[in-house]
Amino acid sequence: MDLGEGLRKAIAKLSGATIIDARTIREFNKELQRALISSDVELNLVMALTGKIENAALKEKLPDGISPKEYITNMVYEELVNLMGKDYSPEIKPKRILLMGIYGSGKTTTTGKLAKFYQDRGLGAGVICCDISRPAAYEQLESVAKQAGVGFYGIKGGKDVKEIVSKGLEELKNKKVIICDSSGRSGMDAEMITELKEIDASFRPDERFLVINADIGQVAGRQAREFGSAVGINGVIVTKMDGSGRGGGALSAVNESGAKVAFIGTGEKLADLELYDSKKFVGRLLGMPDIESLIAKVNEAAKSVGVKEMTDINELNFDMFYQQLKAMSKMGPMKNVLGMMGLADVPKEMVEGGESKLKIYESIIGSMTKAERNDEKLVRNPDRIRRIAKGSGRTEKDVRGLLNDFNRMKKIAGLMKNDRAFKKNFSKFAGMK
Repeated sequence: MDLGEGLRKAIAKLSGATIIDARTIREFNKELQRALISSDVELNLVMALTGKIENAALKEKLPDGISPKEYITNMVYEELVNLMGKDYSPEIKPKRILLMGIYGSGKTTTTGKLAKFYQDRGLGAGVICCDISRPAAYEQLESVAKQAGVGFYGIKGGKDVKEIVSKGLEELKNKKVIICDSSGRSGMDAEMITELKEIDASFRPDERFLVINADIGQVAGRQAREFGSAVGINGVIVTKMDGSGRGGGALSAVNESGAKVAFIGTGEKLADLELYDSKKFVGRLLGMPDIESLIAKVNEAAKSVGVKEMTDINELNFDMFYQQLKAMSKMGPMKNVLGMMGLADVPKEMVEGGESKLKIYESIIGSMTKAERNDEKLVRNPDRIRRIAKGSGRTEKDVRGLLNDFNRMKKIAGLMKNDRAFKKNFSKFAGMK
């Protein structure tokens, strides 16, 4: 069970409560403690947090018009936001950034993600490979940089970090943001500290970030203190938040150490790097919709595949539907997208089924002719259905399933376009004008 699921289950047990008494709060706190401790949040922090909730809930009067569940949920939200730290807003300006971390932290991939983050915001970016200890580090960063569309410099087989930095800065002098990926070790040692200090002196970074794998849980706090003391850090990037049950422990430990979480990695794709915002993060854990992030994700995905806005319902065809599917596939894991919608507890089989259906439909549409993509009536022909199924390696039933879902989408699009009340309410909910 991950932290969010545990928190939501604890809160769900308050649904039938009509009053807040000592027994209700203590039973709730037991569930809350279980969820936090299983996510590797440090025991003293857990006890302090649940103690605050118990004292406040039993001493304060329940406001009029607020249910016990709403009252306690809000209290938990505020306390967790304090526990997990503040948000981060980077200055979008030319800078040099040094990334540090031990083996397995995801540092090299994060280098590419961070470079793409700044390049997407109008600052040409480049990366320097100063990981001289890990085999194939040069090839990996070169590949990641190519995928991200950013500059790259390294000396294959090179061992002098000062030479690599000096030549890298010259090679990438036209880039506004330059990010240096350093070597990792199995732990902080004298050799690593010496190497980092040499890079730091040559590179002269404006920012130093420690990259930490969420799986290490509360050990993240110790790493933040060690690197902060040895080299100095401006913030922490926590990776693999999408698949870790100990992410809450990592975030709370970093905050407790006095360091600041700057970004979190939420998936394997280069776009899966988010600015850290504890309010949004905790809101998703508790099942609250994050419409602002969802809209930004949709717009980014649509832009990346060139999806145009549909102005007339009659324009909707398989070609446009195909582009929409491609955009959806670039939004990251469906679980994350559903979490932004406040639907974090959708059954796993439904999430996996939705993702597999997207892949099936992409292959079917890819087997259609241009005429068929533009006119769905053509696809109703049994002979065409058989040909498309065979060409895509799918069944005729799959092709008919696509037809049915396409027609459903057309009806929904028509409703959104023609129903003024629907559009007004959705726009208000989504924060759009």
